[in-house]
Amino acid sequence: MRPQRFTDFVVGVVKDTPTAGGVRTLAETGDTKHPFGVVVTVGSAEHRWQFTGLLPEGAKHEGFLDEPVTGDPVPPGEEPRADDSPEAWLAAALARAGSPEISGIERWSAQPDTVGRAGLTVSFHSGARIYARVF
Repeated sequence: MRPQRFTDFVVGVVKDTPTAGGVRTLAETGDTKHPFGVVVTVGSAEHRWQFTGLLPEGAKHEGFLDEPVTGDPVPPGEEPRADDSPEAWLAAALARAGSPEISGIERWSAQPDTVGRAGLTVSFHSGARIYARVF
């Protein structure tokens, strides 16, 4: 999944998540520095997310078709809670969406080499990845 389609997907997921107060794309907020991402409101807090992507191994940007490749979705886990960290909240919301394109969701804060960084690596059955960072 490319960053543009992932942005649209996240907007839809967040709109359907009961603990979300709202969602806008970064473009809708006037952010021209980060081409892909969203601003998610949970409770009284806004969290800004930037999305960048990595194509499947061997794929080239020119001529790449962002065709869905499906498989088993990640386990849904618990509902996102309003008091979750932004990283935990978005990971839970994405897992609960049950997308057959997503093969894994890795929280950066849970990795020993990413201490102090909040974000997610979302892996897809196509071999593509999205890096979602809170900023």
